[in-house]
Amino acid sequence: MDARTATSKQLEVQRIVDVLSRAIAQHRLRPGTRLVEAQIVEALKANRNHVQAALQRLALQRIVTIEPNRGALVAQPDAAEAREIFVARRAIERAIIECITPAAMRKYRQQIQGHIQSERKATSANDRRDIVRELSEFHLLLGRVSGNQVLSEILANLMVRSSLIVALYQRNDVPSCASDEHEQIISALEQGDRERAVRAMIAHLDELESQLDLDGSLTPEVDLRKALADL
Repeated sequence: MDARTATSKQLEVQRIVDVLSRAIAQHRLRPGTRLVEAQIVEALKANRNHVQAALQRLALQRIVTIEPNRGALVAQPDAAEAREIFVARRAIERAIIECITPAAMRKYRQQIQGHIQSERKATSANDRRDIVRELSEFHLLLGRVSGNQVLSEILANLMVRSSLIVALYQRNDVPSCASDEHEQIISALEQGDRERAVRAMIAHLDELESQLDLDGSLTPEVDLRKALADL
């Protein structure tokens, strides 16, 4: 395999990883959903070998599990892992905020303001899928604002795994990530008060975890073709 072919393969595998990750993060694919290779190949117009490589990569990231005689399934984190994910998010998101300067906030001001408007629009429309997408995107946006690529990559994985936890354990059907709490964090960062921003973020994550019922789970059947459409 020459370098150009190898690069093309890696880009295609990453495309499939990204689409499946978005589908999971947006609750289009729920915990326990069987990821049938043939359906993914059809839905994404992809090569079967590339799909297999993407599923293996997602398994290494603990987003997918691969079981003998059952194949690949969207991961179903247990209660202990759910708690560990939130411990990790507190550490990573604290570090991200500590990297953000007022200058970085000014640089990203237009993008941040546009995102907050999108959050408000999604919540007012009461479309759960849009709400989940926009509220989760806020945390990823802060990762980009921080300028720390390593922290951003770790957070991206944690956010997908957090989406699985919310899908399994959230107490009710109301999205658990509140836009007004995000605005408090933004306000503190714009004023250069990173300590207040950290406190607000930790309180925010504490509230998210408190809304989980770690005794419950949900594993509905999902049509992969429909779930992966338009991603």
